[in-house]
Amino acid sequence: MTTGWPKSVYSAAQTRAIDASIIAAGLSGLELMRRAAGALWLELQQQWPHANQLTVLCGKGNNGGDGYLIALLAARAGWQVSVFTLCEPAELSGDARLAWQAALSVGVSIATWHPDTSLVGIVLDAMLGTGLKGEVREPFLCAINAVNASGLPVVAVDIPSGLDADRGIILGAAVQADLTVTFISLKPGLLTGEGPDLTGQLRYAGLASMPGDAPSPTLMRLVPEEWVGVLPARPRSAHKGLFGHVLVIGGDYGMGGAVILAAETALRSGAGRVSVATRGEHVGPLLSRCPEVMAIAVNGPEDVEVLLERADVLVIGPGLGQSGWSQSLFQLAFGTQVPRVLDADALNLLAQRSAENHLTRHDLITPHPAEAARLLGWTTAQVQADRLRALACLVERFGCAVVLKGVGSLVASADDQGEPPGICTFGNPGMATAGMGDVLSGLAGALLAQGLKAGDAARYAVLVHALAGDMAAAGDDRGVLAGDLMKPIRHWLNVRETT
Repeated sequence: MTTGWPKSVYSAAQTRAIDASIIAAGLSGLELMRRAAGALWLELQQQWPHANQLTVLCGKGNNGGDGYLIALLAARAGWQVSVFTLCEPAELSGDARLAWQAALSVGVSIATWHPDTSLVGIVLDAMLGTGLKGEVREPFLCAINAVNASGLPVVAVDIPSGLDADRGIILGAAVQADLTVTFISLKPGLLTGEGPDLTGQLRYAGLASMPGDAPSPTLMRLVPEEWVGVLPARPRSAHKGLFGHVLVIGGDYGMGGAVILAAETALRSGAGRVSVATRGEHVGPLLSRCPEVMAIAVNGPEDVEVLLERADVLVIGPGLGQSGWSQSLFQLAFGTQVPRVLDADALNLLAQRSAENHLTRHDLITPHPAEAARLLGWTTAQVQADRLRALACLVERFGCAVVLKGVGSLVASADDQGEPPGICTFGNPGMATAGMGDVLSGLAGALLAQGLKAGDAARYAVLVHALAGDMAAAGDDRGVLAGDLMKPIRHWLNVRETT
């Protein structure tokens, strides 16, 4: 049966190695296949309790073998079952062939797939698994397109056919599933890139205990229970000087909202003091909204120097722009020795000075894919084609903590020392709105000010930001404002235990 998602995420190659270790320990491959079929069959019945028709599309590998055994279970339950194979029976071998024979033995109808094949009931995608290399070819391409055009409920076995299990990209064409049940491990491609849009509801079935010789995970999910107490309870004698002074720099003409959001979030996230260096026209609105912030009108770098001397952390970039004013403040920030959070136009200005990397392991950058592309000299498509590689290259290039934003945001730092990068599986489409990045920057700056190392601050900020977004959205995909996250952020930072 399926369980909650595990924390560890393994690549396709690692999953195959884990599978081999389980079999070497005495559990047969056919038994694993039976367990996979049983887990998916239970999920399918729970999702569509009144269905009684199943169309199964099978490839030649173990993914197809799972499909044959699911067809067997459905036939035994009295369902009308049709199986269409995209390979010749002679191509089947090992456990997949045994599964095919088992389905035949109970009278399951098995025919060869043709483009005019009728799909009825629930469609089970058991065509291509995690071993797919290169773009989808015929007859699978035609079959995938037919499944997506059918308008029928679709269930994917382990992974939607055509989805790269490691990178989360579509290899020419991919099945759009309503439900995916994945086995042995969570795979990166299910959680980031285009994967979450293709899997539908994602369920996990481990099938067997993880072997003792399992490799180090490719990624580790960020989960709230791992972060309870990372910010200790405050002593009764606490005062604001204990919790850091954050200086937010940004807000060129017409972009004052960004620094207001970052500054207010930093206060809501526990920073002892927050100052803002911005254009004079933004000072009044900022103080009207958040009088707890200290705001200064900045005409040039000389107006910021006193604040820089007092700051423990800089957040630079929200609404910064790329004018001469912006560049002078950006340059001034690199003369400091305090931890810095760089976002938005600070990243674009950093990309323009790629030969001058003044970042350290105490700093934190939060690029979205287009900003990451500028920093690396890539295209946005290249970043999205291999987000894990892009993350590793950013850490190597800049030697700091990095948040690569997007669905399945990825986090790593120069101080990880073998710790796998983090991946965030919380958050929702309602967060695709202006100002969300400014809120994340303010949150990260406050965590740095309260003493967290850059890598920990990056991971915790991404997790809390996503959890707050889910709380603010309350299941809805539209109408969430960046400012709606502030109270939920405060809630999550004060959680002392999870259930």
